[in-house]
Amino acid sequence: MRKLIIGLLCLVLLAVPVCAFEEEIPPAPEEATDLMPPETESFAGGLWFITKNAVSRISPAVSEAAAVCLGAFAVVLLGAVMTMFPGSKIGELTDLVCTVAIGLLLLQPTASLIRLAVDTITEICEYQKLLLPVLTAGLAAQGGTASAAALYAGTAFFGSLMSTAVEKLLLPLVYVFLALAVAGAALGQKLLHELKDFVKWLMTWLLKTVLYVFTGFMAVTGVISGTTDAVAVKAAKLTISGVVPVVGGILSDASETVLVSAGAVKNAAGIYGLLVAAALGITPFLSIGIRYLMLKFTGAVSAVLGDRKPVKLISDFAAAMGLLLGMTGAVCFLFFISAVCFMKGMN
Repeated sequence: MRKLIIGLLCLVLLAVPVCAFEEEIPPAPEEATDLMPPETESFAGGLWFITKNAVSRISPAVSEAAAVCLGAFAVVLLGAVMTMFPGSKIGELTDLVCTVAIGLLLLQPTASLIRLAVDTITEICEYQKLLLPVLTAGLAAQGGTASAAALYAGTAFFGSLMSTAVEKLLLPLVYVFLALAVAGAALGQKLLHELKDFVKWLMTWLLKTVLYVFTGFMAVTGVISGTTDAVAVKAAKLTISGVVPVVGGILSDASETVLVSAGAVKNAAGIYGLLVAAALGITPFLSIGIRYLMLKFTGAVSAVLGDRKPVKLISDFAAAMGLLLGMTGAVCFLFFISAVCFMKGMN
């Protein structure tokens, strides 16, 4: 059965017109052009150039996130002062007003970041559809027809599955999670909190399941393997595991693939494609990451004023940013792993 499947994949690959093997490297989308380095011969050098440019351009996002978080803390502080007055009704009314105020304050910036994540994931997936045939043709031209067909089928399937799951299911569920969080904090209904926790668990489970299956497929095909400096591998795994919430541990398990192959690869199309993916994803990733860290910090500082509903709502918004960060990071890293696996078979 396995030979039959590989044979069918080979026939599909060989059925591609000859012109596909002469296809040029797809140009970077407009959103990534300004961040791309003038030369793309070195992956490490190009990535450093993109990172420096992206960091220098996110100062407005930092200022906006700081202003929003400061406003949220001011609402919590004002509510804490109001609850010092005697009377349970005043305390309950204050919590309700503060919860609604924080919800209104945080929902609009959060919705903007969700739209940014949707646009980023769409751009990365569209570019992947253009780049994968080029890498497939390059690998097939060097005699790896069977492996190229299997890799193309697998990466195209999982790339499409991931993008569809994130865009059509997971990102809408973020809105549901936030709506339940605001309603639960305002009304104090236990059922709403339980539904909110279930939605969060469902998003995490779906995202992890797709990544586990993808990395399992890559391991079975033998592309996630190799040896490199143990210290570098450990450092990369710790970094990825800590930087990307929710799915960092899964992505770190595949980081050795990038370390083994990306540094030694000489394929121009692959290096250029990796840099384009980095340019597309780094600014949204940093913008969402900044909001995530600031909300976590705001929630921690606000908790000093008491374990109240508005404080929990800030933590829920931070959790939503963590989920959004995990989705964006997962799509970007899936693209990286796919491209590197193709380049690993090239000379």
